[in-house]
Amino acid sequence: MKEFSGKSARVTIGAWLMVAAGAALSQTSASPAGASDARVLEKLARERNCMTCHATDRRLIAPSYRDIARRYAGQAGAANDIARSIENGSHGKWGSIPMPASPQVAPDEAMRLARWILDMAR
Repeated sequence: MKEFSGKSARVTIGAWLMVAAGAALSQTSASPAGASDARVLEKLARERNCMTCHATDRRLIAPSYRDIARRYAGQAGAANDIARSIENGSHGKWGSIPMPASPQVAPDEAMRLARWILDMAR
């Protein structure tokens, strides 16, 4: 069998190392910040029991997060309004079923969740 040496060997080995490095990076590098943040916030919504009544893309007991985002899209103070509803609950905004207050959600979490919801309008 012919030995692999010289410039051709270095180029070939270098190319394979680049392919291997690219493959390794694609499996270990973090996804774009927005996608990673969205996963973290969806996990938070699940942990705080928000997803018992809400889903991102369909109505359950309560409106979907996308429907909420579309209703509030472009409105000044929308994040504050949604965060307030998360913290204190609401009644009559989406029909006759009231949204209970969420004492398990800290104020900063409510604001982060509100911004996450609003991002779904895009």
